[in-house]
Amino acid sequence: MTASPTFLDEASALLGPRGLTRDPELIGPWLTDWRGRFTGRACALASPADVGELSALVRLCGRHGVPIVPQGGNSGMSGGATPDQSGEALLLSLRRMNAIRGIDIEARRVTCEAGVVLQTLHEAAEAKDLRFPLTLGGKGSATVGGLISTNAGGSQVLRHGSMRALVLGLEAVLADGQVFSMLTPLKKDNRGFDLKQLLIGSEGTLGIVTAATLKLLPAVAERVVIWAGVSSLPAARALLLHCDDMAGEALEGFEVMPQASIDAVKDHMPQARAPLEGRHPWHVLIEVVADRASAATLRDRCEAMMADAFERELLADAAMSASESQAEAFWLIRETVPAAERARGPAVQHDISVPVELMPQFVETTAPMLEAEFPGTEAIAFGHLGDGNVHYHVIAPQVSDGAAWNANEGKAIRRRVHDLVTEWGGSISAEHGIGQLKRDELVRLGDPVALLMMRAVKQALDPQGLLNPGKLV
Repeated sequence: MTASPTFLDEASALLGPRGLTRDPELIGPWLTDWRGRFTGRACALASPADVGELSALVRLCGRHGVPIVPQGGNSGMSGGATPDQSGEALLLSLRRMNAIRGIDIEARRVTCEAGVVLQTLHEAAEAKDLRFPLTLGGKGSATVGGLISTNAGGSQVLRHGSMRALVLGLEAVLADGQVFSMLTPLKKDNRGFDLKQLLIGSEGTLGIVTAATLKLLPAVAERVVIWAGVSSLPAARALLLHCDDMAGEALEGFEVMPQASIDAVKDHMPQARAPLEGRHPWHVLIEVVADRASAATLRDRCEAMMADAFERELLADAAMSASESQAEAFWLIRETVPAAERARGPAVQHDISVPVELMPQFVETTAPMLEAEFPGTEAIAFGHLGDGNVHYHVIAPQVSDGAAWNANEGKAIRRRVHDLVTEWGGSISAEHGIGQLKRDELVRLGDPVALLMMRAVKQALDPQGLLNPGKLV
């Protein structure tokens, strides 16, 4: 079953030729998720120009019972922006709604539309000597609306939090076409529920984010990136606490990688130079930044911090970036880890979190368990130790059919990892959302009361079930 000709005619009349297309060649690239795991069909691709057109379109979909699948940059990791195979859904692109409505330099905030690409937002803020303190590998394609809808994180969550902490105001179109408009931020507001927080992280199932007011910070005037070698994850945790004590608000990033990940990067990118000459069980990347007021003393403070860490025997070796290009080279190694591991062959990838203080113990306890239970596999964790979120990958042994391995043993591994994470009081989705990839696992492992509450909210705000069906709830 597909949408009726009447609906498509009315939608075409509403949006015009730029706003609606049924051309398979134009729609095709947006029907498969970024990882290539899910491919669907759509009756058309809609690209409204503004919130008024979107509001009218949502009302039209409601009258005809047409499901809507919102999509930003299509860079999600959980299939949350991909339609199903029925061909009934309208694929909704927010990419034309890409205006930066204004930057308030004094208040340090920006109001922008959902289709603004993260890198474009970074550049707009930098032009005003400000910055938006969230970045990730897909910044060239990820959009503000998608980042809000999935409550995206990234490498600066340690200090600045995820999107929940950075969204000051929100505009969204609800399932009945009404526009929820609370873009003006208030430091204190006790008029009941914080409704914008309800929409953040809801993956387009409760409303379609159209614009947001976001927090900005003063531009970074100086940064130092440090690469350290440590003996274990508990040692890395001790080093994190030390850096947090000595650097305070200046500490923005703290990433961990095992030696196996560094080896994979060097195999994948032979021109990469390891920052340290020796081999270490774990490697740590630390970023410390300063604004203009404290830039002059940053390097001295970092040197003192690391000298004290050496005296306390918190690390075995370390290198400090001497220039911006060297800082970028350090980060390039970290950012290449996922691609290098994909090049090794099939793997079951998990985006999990446990309480921050338990993460070292979790990895050291569960990795050997998994390798014993699934012979020939290798369990590797890397990522954001400072916020209790690591990318926990179980790499397959040498297999001739990676797809078959993923469908069978990979599925069993995924369930086992999710069981372990749940036993440790953690989350099966730390920053990439539930989408359709983890929906069944959320039902299996989620708290029944929490699931009941989410379903009740969904029913109240979207009684027809037309907003991003098959995702999250």
